[in-house]
Amino acid sequence: MKADDVAMRVCVEVDGDGLARVEMCRGSGNAIDLAMARALLEAARECEKAGARAVLLTGRGRSFCVGGDLKEFAALPEERLTGHLAEVTDALHGALRILAGLDAPLVVAVQGAVAGAGVGLVAAADVGIAAPDAGFTAAYTAIGYTPDAGVSWSLPRLVGPQRAADLLLTNRPVTAAEALQMGLVSRVVEPERLLAEAVQTAGALARGATAAYGATRRLVRRALATGLDEHLDAEARELGAAAVSGEGREGVAAFLAGRRPDFTRRASVPLKTGPPGSASPESPHLEPPRPGPPGSAPPRPMRPGPTPRDGA
Repeated sequence: MKADDVAMRVCVEVDGDGLARVEMCRGSGNAIDLAMARALLEAARECEKAGARAVLLTGRGRSFCVGGDLKEFAALPEERLTGHLAEVTDALHGALRILAGLDAPLVVAVQGAVAGAGVGLVAAADVGIAAPDAGFTAAYTAIGYTPDAGVSWSLPRLVGPQRAADLLLTNRPVTAAEALQMGLVSRVVEPERLLAEAVQTAGALARGATAAYGATRRLVRRALATGLDEHLDAEARELGAAAVSGEGREGVAAFLAGRRPDFTRRASVPLKTGPPGSASPESPHLEPPRPGPPGSAPPRPMRPGPTPRDGA
């Protein structure tokens, strides 16, 4: 597979605030073939390498993501299909693991058709913003397949086990309004405001307390897997570490001084929390960001791709 095949699928850029904008730009509903899965993995690695403070995932064209590329799968000989799907899921799941492990919050903006693994990408988000025309369907069992992209893990946590089973087994379509009501997305906005709302939300998060966001993301993910006593202890440890970090000191100082906190000058490293009673090291200060050469643009392109029109 050529590198160009991967580069054509996903475009990535990181701006001066640390907002990583990841756009699926394949066209044809942004169906996930092997090249797209590898491109998403590479994009996640770019976000990690760049120290992104927030990630915004979008899909170019009329549809966010229609799921797996069934035409690619159907064209393969039967003896190669299982191995091929293993490669696709290995790359796609690798991307999801990286994004889940970042301190940076993940914002997703969706429109049009959202199916299969596209639902998994939405369910992985911390903030999901949908246009009214967004329509969701699991789709897997309708073709005799089973879920991937973490759908069978994330859906029960978002909408409850019984409703998740309903969606996965019946493949009934879900409107944006119903997705909002059941908790699959966070908000629904008018189509002309979708991108602006998503950029504004992700941009504000990029200027926020990234290490505290990371600790909060971990606490939320653990909530359904731990008992109350254990979770209260974890909250206490994370809070103690946050309070003595650079971000915590800046936030309190700004509040007492009646000014906006400047978290971007603080090191956004994961808060180190040890067992109860252990000391938590302070997060060191960061040097102010260095300006680029005269005339350079604020955004820093990392892996731009071409701009094919969506044929979906």
